[in-house]
Amino acid sequence: MEEQKTIENRRHIYIFPVFVLVLVISAIFNLSIGTAEIKISEILGIITGRISPEIVESFILLKIRIPRLVAAILGGGYLAVSGLLMQVYFRNPIVGPYILGISSGATLTVGIVMLSALSLGFAGVSPYMTVFAAFVGACMVMIIVISVASRMKSVIALLLIGIMVGYIASAMTDMLVAFANAEKIKGFVLWGMGSFSGFSWNEIYIMLVAGGIMIIGVYLMSKPLNAFLLGEDYAQSMGVNIKFFRLILILLSCALAALVTAGAGPIGFIGMAVPHMTRILFKTLNNRVLIPACMLLGGIMTSICDLIARTAFSPAELPLSSITAIFGAPIVIGLLVKRRYSL
Repeated sequence: MEEQKTIENRRHIYIFPVFVLVLVISAIFNLSIGTAEIKISEILGIITGRISPEIVESFILLKIRIPRLVAAILGGGYLAVSGLLMQVYFRNPIVGPYILGISSGATLTVGIVMLSALSLGFAGVSPYMTVFAAFVGACMVMIIVISVASRMKSVIALLLIGIMVGYIASAMTDMLVAFANAEKIKGFVLWGMGSFSGFSWNEIYIMLVAGGIMIIGVYLMSKPLNAFLLGEDYAQSMGVNIKFFRLILILLSCALAALVTAGAGPIGFIGMAVPHMTRILFKTLNNRVLIPACMLLGGIMTSICDLIARTAFSPAELPLSSITAIFGAPIVIGLLVKRRYSL
């Protein structure tokens, strides 16, 4: 047992620095590659203030690319941790915010706000309003899925329920679009394609502060999360208040997914695929390791997918969800076929 722990610790020591290095390399590519090429020396000069902020490259870097990069890294990490929490909650390796319809629920409530803001008396839509709306939609869908899934033990039934609820939310969103005016529809459709473009520093601060507090809370729950994996009876014997713990677990999971969906739109497969990848790489179910690993790997995958989305057919930009699906779907299919890992 001690020897196995030593091997695992060595693996953690090696893999985490590799993750950080890959994330840094991905960040450099994201900042330098685009319609306007910016050299690494120029990037360093702009960031350190040695190059004038008045030049075009400074504007592109400070107002467009850095906020987008930070949003992609944080968003990918939050979605991955959200997926991890859902997989622990359901003790099921093939659930996630996108598959269970949570993203669709958040999309519906954000659509209500974005497509009817003026008619409700608002002059515009604030980031706080969309975040709150997305959270409400995500929680509503999760409550429906949990209430129905509690009566069924079948994995297929759970997936079908999530997919059906997602379809219902999508159908209601389509009805909203049918009655909205053209200007609102254009903005909502662009948002619905999934993208981290257009993020302002105010929205970054919201993601950083709100999401950071939640991630710290999730990490502090690592021990009860590990106990919960061994069964509710065992967790209760370790002093875990099961009802309160389940409530906090699902609220944090929904809030993290909603925080990303509100700003970037629905982004699929990151929340499902990344937790599996971290388990495979680290060969552990210890959430004290998996939570920071999901944050790093989620950030890496999302930033790379975002780079591909905006540069593959530049100046046209691909929907981010299409790129994440291309990477994530084969991973999920492989896991469903092989069934190597289960919670």
